[in-house]
Amino acid sequence: MNLHQLQQDFSGDILVDDNSLVAYQTDASAYSQRPMAVAYPRNEKDIELLIHWASQNNVPIIARGAGTSLAGQVVGQGIVVDISRYMDAILEVNPAERYVWVEPGVVLDQLNQYLKKFRLFFAPETSTANRCTIGGMVGNNACGAHSLIYGSTRDHLIEVKGYLSDGSYVHFKPLNLDEFNQKMKLPDLEGKIYKQLYEQLSQPLIQKQILDNYPDPALKRRNTGYAIDQLLYNTVFGHGDEPFNFCKLIAGSEGTLMFVTRIKLNLLPLEDKEVGLLCAHFDTLEQAIQANLIALQFRPDAIELIDHTIVSCTKNNIEQQRNRFFIHGDPGAILLIEFSDYSREAIKHRCDALVEKLQQENLGYAYPLFFPPEISRIWELRRAALGLLTNIPGDAKPVSLVEDNAVPVQNLQDYIAEFKALLKQYNLDCVFHAHIATGELHTRPVINLKTLEGQKLFRKVGTETARLVKKYRGSISGEHGDGRLRSEFIPIVIGEDNYRLCKMLKNTWDPNHIFNPGKITDPVRMDEHLRYAPGEITPEIKTYFDFSDTLGMIRHIEQCNGSADCRKLSGTSGIMCPSYRATKNEKLTTRARANVMREYFRTRHENAFASPEIMEILGECLSCKGCKSECPSNVDMTKLKAEFLQHYYDHKGIPLRTLLFAYLPEIYKIGSINPWIFNKLSGSKLTRRILNWLGIAPQRQLPALARVNFGKWYRQQNKQRKRTNRPTLWIFVDEFTYYLEPQLAQYAIEVLEAVGETVEILPFHVSGRTYLSKGMVRKSQKLICYNLSKLQKVWRGEPIVGIEPSALLTLRDEYVDLTRGDQQNFAKNIKQQAYLIEEYLGKLAMERPEIRQKFTQDKKTIYVHAHCYQKSLSNPQLIAKMLEIPENYRVQILKTDCCGMAGSFGYESEHYELSMKIGDLSVFPQVRMLSHELIAVPGTSCRQQIFDATRVVTIHPIEILRNSLNNLHL
Repeated sequence: MNLHQLQQDFSGDILVDDNSLVAYQTDASAYSQRPMAVAYPRNEKDIELLIHWASQNNVPIIARGAGTSLAGQVVGQGIVVDISRYMDAILEVNPAERYVWVEPGVVLDQLNQYLKKFRLFFAPETSTANRCTIGGMVGNNACGAHSLIYGSTRDHLIEVKGYLSDGSYVHFKPLNLDEFNQKMKLPDLEGKIYKQLYEQLSQPLIQKQILDNYPDPALKRRNTGYAIDQLLYNTVFGHGDEPFNFCKLIAGSEGTLMFVTRIKLNLLPLEDKEVGLLCAHFDTLEQAIQANLIALQFRPDAIELIDHTIVSCTKNNIEQQRNRFFIHGDPGAILLIEFSDYSREAIKHRCDALVEKLQQENLGYAYPLFFPPEISRIWELRRAALGLLTNIPGDAKPVSLVEDNAVPVQNLQDYIAEFKALLKQYNLDCVFHAHIATGELHTRPVINLKTLEGQKLFRKVGTETARLVKKYRGSISGEHGDGRLRSEFIPIVIGEDNYRLCKMLKNTWDPNHIFNPGKITDPVRMDEHLRYAPGEITPEIKTYFDFSDTLGMIRHIEQCNGSADCRKLSGTSGIMCPSYRATKNEKLTTRARANVMREYFRTRHENAFASPEIMEILGECLSCKGCKSECPSNVDMTKLKAEFLQHYYDHKGIPLRTLLFAYLPEIYKIGSINPWIFNKLSGSKLTRRILNWLGIAPQRQLPALARVNFGKWYRQQNKQRKRTNRPTLWIFVDEFTYYLEPQLAQYAIEVLEAVGETVEILPFHVSGRTYLSKGMVRKSQKLICYNLSKLQKVWRGEPIVGIEPSALLTLRDEYVDLTRGDQQNFAKNIKQQAYLIEEYLGKLAMERPEIRQKFTQDKKTIYVHAHCYQKSLSNPQLIAKMLEIPENYRVQILKTDCCGMAGSFGYESEHYELSMKIGDLSVFPQVRMLSHELIAVPGTSCRQQIFDATRVVTIHPIEILRNSLNNLHL
């Protein structure tokens, strides 16, 4: 088995390093099994090479897209073939005939964004639309919230091209009877699969056996086993007038029959319709199920259900807290009922009629109706459901097991009653959310899979639920697929005879079981290769950061369920994860970092803190804090990285470059004695050589110190002030502002005093940010405790206002996480009163609109790139609120990614190229396009990065506001 021989001819990448294998040993399911290699093919030739090599060496091939599968479809031995990195081209769009050809790695949201200019879209949409691939959607026959009107991927799949298991290239498309007969005459494997299918499905008894035992034909969501029943409805087998098309079978086959490399999809026209979302609140789940049947009478486009547990989980997630605006009271369940029509009045009329009917039946207590743009935020909360569920503390979690069952909608109430009785028998709680309009239920029992008892329950509940689904002629998989999880139960649902047909089909298409073996047919046992061994003890590790809310650091890591929200690409919402967005390398996702940390802490416990593998996987993490808010599972990789680095340094020592960046405030303090000499020396050839030797990129130059630091300026100013009143607020002049840009603090004071505030300076100026960013947590913790003790002597609850986002937001984040007891309680009080200057002044303008009179009436347009910490822990729209205090100023918040600098990250030689690549995703292009406009950038490192890359000078928002003051003396 010589991988080296394959690598020589392979134009893509083949990876065998430990971290890559660990990153790919899981998906979004409960399973974990390490592959022998990971391949990133660049083209069809690479796929052909892989198949021939795998056949010769009897090595399985597992095609993988975003790895969002919930049933373990892409977990297994052999070579995992990730098509998402390179095979992501949109090949052809035909607007007249409304189709598109794509490679399998194209992401759904990117496809639909591209199609907008043609006024077309691909209709099936999943909750993972911002990262799932079209290839994955075909493999799973994905549906989405609007399957009530759009159906599944199968309904829109026209043709596919790709390779069979012998390496032969095939093209499956609609065939009439004559064309089908010609195919059966082919002497190769393609001919054989047509002949085998005809021999079986042409028999009336077999047709009856299929139609009698497969899920109810009226059920739109039905992925149990191979879709053999769907192959009957055509002119070849006499149950319809459509042409025969093997694409009906390929959709939902989970990569077990062929390797698809080209996909032709049907497109629908974008309609200029209004959309409204009625959010009906109910006291109980049963009321919501009953209301669903009533709502269907009013012809909605979609009905989604979320239960009390999911609603509660949103309270602890930063991003979803912002999306709770539509929730009234404490509902037992909510139905999200979407309508579209040609006017809002028409939608309101339909909703009023529905609400009246619900009230007549005493169903529901609140029915708020929303229109764009609010609707997108509500759907965002619904899409986050899976990730949110892993926030439940402890080892017992809502598990994916029976989360994809679908039954005819008229049977839902009876089915759920029996399902609840089954759970009660085992004393299990359960979370409910659903594509309820089509009978699809995402029911997740709460089970501890770390225990032997939990793993036994895993099997028992799965088996008994499959029998219950069969009773109602439903499907154990509506859209998530069978995978490792449900394949064992397929015979229960479709019958042993039909299952034998599935096995016969697999053996004809793939006689050596090269393609994704152990899924659908001849399955691996569903309780083998789980992430945790039965009886596994979770290591308890002493940490500097407070992880008590997740019951320890290890359980914090384990919150990552693999949903892959960190694989969002540039152009979608948020910033997570910058390193992945720039490279499309799975190893640089938050998920991969969590996988590697979980694996090594499981096997090495505290010795994992000396692990070079973890050190490597964390190397390209920018500590942007995007995951802290955007990861629905609340995985905070910035916090985990800092914790790990401190322990790693305890084992290995602290590198000189790390010390240099961490101690910059002390270096600045010494340098500010004579800034002219310091700046001269730091720019000298000798110093630059030393810095390059330390690993600082030669393209970078250290920021220059201000001629007069803030302290010197303020002491001089203070001599002229006579203050008798207590301050109304404290201003935090951080280490960067204090030494590098003290004029920003001067501007802030000037503006605050102009609007009537009495300002005092916080009794410290070093936040600890530089130590935290380099992993010197112990030093930072001491500094934080010292700063808080100083503050306790003078602070009486007044607002604390800061200028630099990375420093001020440290007071709201790490100051709480790195303290304990009474000091932590004090830090929590500080957190409630700590504001960025933009937040404070924007809030003040709403409370005291008369302050606008202090500012100019001139007109101005300002563009803003927000700091990553603001996007994560604050709200960039608050920058606009501050800058629009002058009545005629208009602000546009740019939709940008991370700039790539991330403090010292962009200064480091090994990260310089990645840093610039990240900035090139969206920040640099937009800045260059607006180079002659006024651009506000709050972050000091962001301004430096933008200047280094574009030579465009950007300024802090407070400078713009200060320059807009009336009667300003410049």
